[in-house]
Amino acid sequence: MENVVEKMRADWNARAKEDAHYYVAFGRRDQDDDEFQSTAAEVVHGLEWEMRRLPATGNVRARRALEIGCGPGRLLRPMAKHFGEIHGVDISDEMVERARQRLAAVPHAHAHVALNSNLEMFCDDSFDFIYSYAVFQHIPSRDVVLGYLRDAWRVLKPGGYIRCQLNGLPETAARYDTWSGVRISAESFRAFCRDTGFRMYGLEGVDTQYMWTTLQKPAQTPAVPSAPAIRRITNAQNSEPAAPVTGRFAALSLWVDGLPEEADILSLDVRTGGLPATLTYIGPREHDGLAQVNLRLPAGLRTGLCSVEIAGAKSKVRIVPAPPAVPRVIALSDGINLMSGPRIESRAVKLTVEEMTGETGFRATVDGVPVEEVDIFCTDPVPPRHEINFRIPARMETGGHVLQITLGRRALAPLEIEVVA
Repeated sequence: MENVVEKMRADWNARAKEDAHYYVAFGRRDQDDDEFQSTAAEVVHGLEWEMRRLPATGNVRARRALEIGCGPGRLLRPMAKHFGEIHGVDISDEMVERARQRLAAVPHAHAHVALNSNLEMFCDDSFDFIYSYAVFQHIPSRDVVLGYLRDAWRVLKPGGYIRCQLNGLPETAARYDTWSGVRISAESFRAFCRDTGFRMYGLEGVDTQYMWTTLQKPAQTPAVPSAPAIRRITNAQNSEPAAPVTGRFAALSLWVDGLPEEADILSLDVRTGGLPATLTYIGPREHDGLAQVNLRLPAGLRTGLCSVEIAGAKSKVRIVPAPPAVPRVIALSDGINLMSGPRIESRAVKLTVEEMTGETGFRATVDGVPVEEVDIFCTDPVPPRHEINFRIPARMETGGHVLQITLGRRALAPLEIEVVA
């Protein structure tokens, strides 16, 4: 364990010295401070959404928060406004020094070096909210990742929450490093949470690099009897009262009245068409008492009117045939500077393609010349979504060019790119 911790510290200190903003936010080399800080907005919004679960209070100064893997303080600074005291820990003393500089004007925000890659500096039952993003996916040791989460259980107050992201991609290597960290399957993570005692209210992005979870350390409160009722069912992606039998939109949102407070993803049995569905999210109670429960439809359903059962409540929803797959490019950028768009600065290209049904039929040319060093992997099996990396042909000159992509017999619309180096 000691060797792993020291390796993480050495590698992340080196990355902080080289280009801390790039290694934290990925988007571009040599980002200025304003651009770097702006990359926090989407993550902060997601954390704020989950903070609705915290008990209402007229005094946010009474709340304490902790960030695991705070880096140079990109998230700490905007999150500080929600708490009277906020702490961040990081393995890298170089990153922590940058965080302290960034937080100089925020006296209630504190950054610490996690000397042993844990939370040993904090007392039991200390925090209302703990969060972590793009940290566990870089840790090469499963023991370190789960050690942080066990420590999170210890330092959370009863009733407190943790919102964090893990790498849920399938295992592909015998060993991992401090950039491509260990992977943790949804199944094994559910088992860990049961053993630890966490309640689970979110497990989204299963089988992807960005598997998000929301966990609670339960408070010792007596269960209140309830009689749940399903008030409304819609597609989880829109307001339509139907879902396709397979594919990216094969998901439902149930709006449930009277859902027991202790009901969570690990304990709640939900069935569609008599088959067990996969729960992905249970939201906080809304002002009218309804709770949103999201699920993925199970394989093997038939189309037509389908039964839905949850906690003794029953309803029906229409399941329709899935539409045909339509392969399309949803993102194109330089392979290193991801914010460059079609301006290719490193001669490496990164594509994101959705609904590509197979990898073997991919071909790409630039002005008719085949691209080089093609690498394809699935980043999300649900849409499905693939990331494709390749290099511009070596003899291709700078200037404007046409990228043509073919998937089997299907030619996608040509894309214009600019090669600048």
